[in-house]
Amino acid sequence: MWEAIKRWFDPAEARAVGETPDYRFSLANERTFLAWLRTALALVGGGLAAAQFLPPLPMGHLREVIAIALLLLGGIVAVRAVDHWARTERAIRLGAELPASRFPAVLALTVGAGALLLVVAVLVRAVGAG
Repeated sequence: MWEAIKRWFDPAEARAVGETPDYRFSLANERTFLAWLRTALALVGGGLAAAQFLPPLPMGHLREVIAIALLLLGGIVAVRAVDHWARTERAIRLGAELPASRFPAVLALTVGAGALLLVVAVLVRAVGAG
């Protein structure tokens, strides 16, 4: 595990294996990393917005739970992004198969479930107010 984390911070380590790839592949890998990082930042921004702007919701501390869940998910996505970037860069240099990942599907299902829970919270609040 520590070796994998070390690779995140050591560009010489990435260049020490395999052959120099066509730069377009490395740049595409970097663009994918940046897209994941934008997703992480959006989740963190959503968490901060939930903490600051959502009114108190029924069911206890639901607002805080939503905010913390979004903040944690944003952090997880950021860490996952750098790990995937490093593993993909290494695979490209070695001419190996790119690493498979279930993370996009897990993230999509998590966001979808979170959205469904928010719909339920809004409906409960609307019924309670009406």
